[in-house]
Order: sequence, then C-alpha cells, then structure tokens
Amino acid sequence: MSENIIELKNLSFRYKDQKEGKALSDVNLTIDKGEFVLVMGPSGAGKSTMAKCLNGLVPRFNRGEYEGETIVNGNIAKDTNVSTMAKEIGLVFQDFESQLFSTNTKLEIAFGPENFQVPRDEIHKRILEMFELVDLKGMENRQPSTLSGGEKQRLAIGSVLSTYPKIVCMDEPTTDLDPLGKIGIFNIASKLHADEDFTLIIIEHETEESLNADRLILMQEGKILRDGKPRDVLREIEVMDNLGIMSLQIPKYFKEKFGVEKADLPLTPEEGVEQFTALGCAFDEQQYKQLLDADAKREESYGEELIHVEGLEHVYSNGNKALNGMDFSVRDGEFVAILGHNGSGKTTMVKHFNGLLTPTAGKVTVKGFDTTSTSIFEIGKHVGYVFQNPDHQIFSDTVYEEIAFSPKIRGCSEEEIDIRVKEALASVGMSGFEEEDPFSMTKGQRQRIAVASVLSARPEVIILDEPTTGLDYKEQKQMMDLVKKLNQQGHTIIMITHTMWVVSEYAHKVAVIKDGKMMMYGKTRDVFSKDEELAKSFLKTPHIVNMSNRLGQTILSVDELKRCTKEG
Repeated sequence: MSENIIELKNLSFRYKDQKEGKALSDVNLTIDKGEFVLVMGPSGAGKSTMAKCLNGLVPRFNRGEYEGETIVNGNIAKDTNVSTMAKEIGLVFQDFESQLFSTNTKLEIAFGPENFQVPRDEIHKRILEMFELVDLKGMENRQPSTLSGGEKQRLAIGSVLSTYPKIVCMDEPTTDLDPLGKIGIFNIASKLHADEDFTLIIIEHETEESLNADRLILMQEGKILRDGKPRDVLREIEVMDNLGIMSLQIPKYFKEKFGVEKADLPLTPEEGVEQFTALGCAFDEQQYKQLLDADAKREESYGEELIHVEGLEHVYSNGNKALNGMDFSVRDGEFVAILGHNGSGKTTMVKHFNGLLTPTAGKVTVKGFDTTSTSIFEIGKHVGYVFQNPDHQIFSDTVYEEIAFSPKIRGCSEEEIDIRVKEALASVGMSGFEEEDPFSMTKGQRQRIAVASVLSARPEVIILDEPTTGLDYKEQKQMMDLVKKLNQQGHTIIMITHTMWVVSEYAHKVAVIKDGKMMMYGKTRDVFSKDEELAKSFLKTPHIVNMSNRLGQTILSVDELKRCTKEG
C-alpha cells in the first residue's frame, strides 16, 4: 500500500512584493514515498515557489501571504525549523552557486553531515561515495570557484545528497550540464530511485529525459495543469506548445506530418524509426539535395577571416593546461557553435578572442591584430562578449546608462550615444525600457539588455556564453531568434552552448572541443551526422537528428524532416 510522504492542501502563496496574481494558487498534491516526480512549466509557473514551500523557506524566509498546508513526512513545513526540515528534504537550488561556500570540494560535501553530527568515519565514507556518484572523482581538493559551471552544479547536488535526506528536490539541476551530463543526473536519479524509500522531485525544462520519471506534473500560473504518466502527458503536443514547454520532437513530427492519433504517437528515436518504416515513408532525395545545396551556398557567402587561431595553448597559474595546441578560424558572417563537455576548455578558448586571456603558446589574431600586443580596449571595438550570467555584466541603475557605457568610454558624442542606445534597444526588442532598472527585470530581459550593451559598441563579432541558460523554451526561442536576426544583419556569431536543439536549428557551423583540443569542426549537418563521435565528446544529438541519422540522412529540425519525407 502506498504511503503519502508529501501532501499539499489548498496551498496558495503571494510574495510580499508581488503586484498581481499569486505564485501558487490553491494547489492540492500528494506524493507517495519512493516516487520519482518531474515538475515542468514555463518561467513564473510557481515551480520554485512550491519547492521552497516543501522545506519551509516559504514562508519563513520568503515572506508573503500563505494559505493552506504543506506536510512533509508528518511535519507541517511552515511551523517547523528549516534546520529540522533539512533532515527530511534536501533542496538543490536553481541558483546552485549560492549553495557553495566552502574552501574546497571535500569540505563542501562534508558540511551537511558534520552539522548533523555524523561520525567522522561515516563522513569520510560519504565523501568518497558522493564524488563517485556525481562524477567528480579526482577533484577532491579543488576550490569550488575553480570548477566549471556544470562541475559546481554536480557538487551542489553531492553536498545535498551527502546528508542522506529521505526526500530530495532538485530545481533545474541540468541547466549548466553538457548533454551526457544531463543524462548523468537522470542516471543518478535512477540509482537513487532504486531505493524504494527515497523520494525524488526534479523541476526541469528538459523534456527528452523526462520519460524516466514515474509522474510528470505540468504547472501554469501557480496551478497544476496536468498530472500523469510521462508517456501520456508528453503526447499532448498542443498542451506542451501552448504552455511554452518544448514538446518532444518525434511525436510532434508524426502528429503534424501524418496526424497520428495521440495514443499511437512514438516518443523516442527508436520508436520513430519503427513508425516511419511501418508507414512506408522514405526520404525525398530532391528536397534533401536542396538542403545540402543551401548549406554549400551559405558556406560560399562568408567574407574575410576575422579571427585566426594557431597552435593555441593556455596554462592557468595553478598549472592546469586548459588548451592544448588548438587551430581555428572564423570568417565574417559565420554563426559558429562551440560545443564540449563541462571543463573542456570552451570558455577559455573564446576568452582569447577578445583579449580577456592571452596565449601561453601559439597565436590569436583578431582582424589582423595580435591579441598579445593589442589592448583589450582596441579588440573590444571588434569583438563583444555577452557573459553567461547577465548579472556579471550589468552594473548601471538604468537600462539607458547600461547601454550607453560602451560608446561613452569610446569618446562618442551625446548625440551619437543616443543614436546607438536607441539602435541597440530596437535590435533586441526593448525600446521604451530606457529608464527601467535592469535588476528588476526578468532573466530573459536582462539577457537582452546585456546583448544590447555589447551591440552599442557596434562590434563585428558577438560572443555569447550559454545565452539560453535559465530561460524557459519560449524565452530560449525569443533569445535565439534575436541572435539569428543579428547574424542576418551582418554580425558574426560565436556561441557556447549545451542546448543541442539550439545548435541544430540555428548554428551554421560547429566546433567540438574535448580536453583542450579541437576534435571536430565543420558544417552543423556534417558534424551532427556523427552520433558516435559526438558521444565520445560527451555530446548527444537532438531526438529528430538521431532518428534521421538512423534512417540514413542528417535532418536538423522537425520542419526539415516534414519537408524531406515522401509518404508511402
């Protein structure tokens, strides 16, 4: 007989400074001991607020109007100390970096058990176990600040799991992880789920891995919209699309192309191949040739070489060799995606393109200027850099001041500054926000302001480091459509990302880096045709690409496959 371990009764919450609506509105939910539950929904759906209610952070730390009840393993969360709740439920925050504070990774893992007075021998055992579980072996004495984003994320998960809570809730635990790292988190989830007494709740935007869960809950505007088995919920393509969650590509293709009934929709690449064959479909070779011809024509359209990299090596002061003999070039008008596993050297490489780093060995030239003998200020005229976290970039009190900063320090007149600010805001669709406080905006809006602040310098090259991290699917589409428009307007784009469907649908070329070396470089279609080679670099093609590769041709999107399918 199932046993409830979590119960939400008529739960509503409005934050103290929330102007309209409620973060949660009359939520009723029970979760059984041992269940693996996935929660999805667009930004602002109430997912994180619900997670914070489970361990009492709402309403004890995040104040507001709280109604109803949250009962976790017999404890009424709002009436129980957060320290007591921490023994019952471990929470991995969406902002995982805010959870890390120790001077080395071992101490980070040990912190929770030490506070719960776990014996020293047992703590040592748990440290070894957690480094194994979250794939951080060999990093036992590293400072957390020296880890990549994905490594920090896995460390935060390990630090929570080390207390052996009965329940773990992870809020978007895969945002900073490479594609196989994302699978790794779901593999960790599966291992934990093998313990029938362990309850796991994961809040996610990723749909491809959600089939592993027992239940899938969809949320919208503080309410539960759907609650059922993942295979049933994920077949509701229109519901997912309307909600602003990326629907699975395989069922979307079969529904839109053939009108396949919901109950019969395949969900995985393997099931897709089976159904494609059963329907007697084939590739339209003429349509496919048109795609290849368009790829080749675009390749011929690029201009002069803007960035040239030769034998690039970089060794950090701690002796860590991040880049090892890299050759690379970028031409005017290209849209290049840089891929690789966490810690592979992607960010280290692109920081050489705008002078933030200089080579230990080898050479980098930007528009013919050697970066070792040219100032960052000079290189910055040609190359703009948008950081992964816009809050690391934004510092002004108003949007206007933020965007005006770059032309101002370059000595532009007030009139020229005004023209550039308005031009940059129009480019990112944010005209009229000049006097707003950038820090009061959503993550997606702040990301756009960060892009605009780079655009005002009018660089030829724009580097974007993980431009879609922390955004829901709708916001990701908006951001990438903006980047595509900037490329079409003449900006050369270099983008680091782990979001493979973004690469597939937007990038012209792909560079794959592994352990500081360039493993693959070429047109997106050519690189994505090699599933097995990509897997060796901890990468995984999107479902629609994987399915088409199994069928013998490389298709990059649902629309492409619809166009290239000849019905039987």
